[in-house]
Amino acid sequence: MRAIVIGAGIVGYDVAKLLSQAEHDVVVVDLDNEALAQISDKLDVMTVQGNGTSTKVLEDAGIRDARILVAVTAIDEVNIISCMLGDRLGVETTIARVRSDELTSTETVLDSRDFGIDLIIHPEESAAAEVVRLIRRASATDVLMLADERLHLVGLRLDPDSPVLGRSLQELVMERPDLRFRVMAIARGIRTILPNGQERLRKNDQVFILARPKTIPPVLAMLGKSDVRLQNIMILGGSDIGAKVALQLSQEKTKRVKLVESNRERAEKLAENLGSCLVIHGEGTDIDLLVKEGLSDMDAFVAVTDDEESNLVTCLLAKHLQVRKTVALLSNGAYIPISQSIGLDAAVNTKLAVSREVMRFLRGKHVKSVATVHGLDAEILEIEARPMSAITKDTLMNLKLPKGLLIAAVMKGKDIEIATGLTKIEPGDRAHIFVMPNMISQAENLFDH
Repeated sequence: MRAIVIGAGIVGYDVAKLLSQAEHDVVVVDLDNEALAQISDKLDVMTVQGNGTSTKVLEDAGIRDARILVAVTAIDEVNIISCMLGDRLGVETTIARVRSDELTSTETVLDSRDFGIDLIIHPEESAAAEVVRLIRRASATDVLMLADERLHLVGLRLDPDSPVLGRSLQELVMERPDLRFRVMAIARGIRTILPNGQERLRKNDQVFILARPKTIPPVLAMLGKSDVRLQNIMILGGSDIGAKVALQLSQEKTKRVKLVESNRERAEKLAENLGSCLVIHGEGTDIDLLVKEGLSDMDAFVAVTDDEESNLVTCLLAKHLQVRKTVALLSNGAYIPISQSIGLDAAVNTKLAVSREVMRFLRGKHVKSVATVHGLDAEILEIEARPMSAITKDTLMNLKLPKGLLIAAVMKGKDIEIATGLTKIEPGDRAHIFVMPNMISQAENLFDH
């Protein structure tokens, strides 16, 4: 399958890499020859120098043979027009990265379909929503919503004094039969483990628990984690992400939010629009300013500037001052495992939103969504069982599923259940499954006929 990626920046590189690894015929289009050269040196892809809004450039890239076009430049208008042209030239699927909410607002006159765009992705909005979820779950390193937000996947790192160390997962379940939850994955060092009931928990394991929202607090308590409320929050960076996070958190009566922005004009505008949030004009690298504004008194510190090194350093300072929760925006995926190893609590990445959607289109039509989590090699697929598919033949316990694949939950119409060995998947049911990369094809075959 031919795939065209418009934009050779960080996100464009990530998308091209993903498509190339899936053995697709990838062409990257950008005006910047240097950026194209870097991609060409690192990836097995073709490149075309030019503007993605030019029909001739798209023709040179082989647009008439392409099945998917992903436009992820830094300019919304370029992404929109590229997708319009791709749609007119017969591309089956067009995806645009758009920062403005003009096309998705309920009050807008035009929507994405008017421009021939199949999917609009707001990476900044997704990142902001993730930050807010992390602040609301004080102990979590990751929070992911599944099944229309009726199930939460919560990641947390086990402390050296956790009461569950050395215990098997089966023992935990037997000890609390009243709690319906599953440990879906464990990140142990650089390994991702999709565990069975005999797996024993170790110090510094990062465990990922699936449960209904109301079940999360008692499960955290069982693991030795307190789900305290974070009330005083400082946000560094008044970008779109910082502004969205500040707006959502400051609307909660129990939270007091401060936002630090280096650009005076931007700071003044944010002060007008953010209501109860206190906006401070100053440099985020000015440690004295952060301390003067009460960094040591904060419950949480969020660094979402465009400078990810500053995000890392200021979060480390916050941890040194005993701030309970730190969250950093890290565009470079290589920084994420480093950030956790040096003591940061959580990281968000705007590239993930784009990658997830591209992955969904790469899978079969019965795959409804794809999710990934920092630190886990496994993918989380929402996949529909076809009539006569192998997965519908018996209960999960009797099917003897291959290693590297775990069924997390099953949606039967409007009902949802956390999967057990007695669960039987029927045709039309949707299952959320955790699957290692080398097992994805086998997983899809189980649900296909």
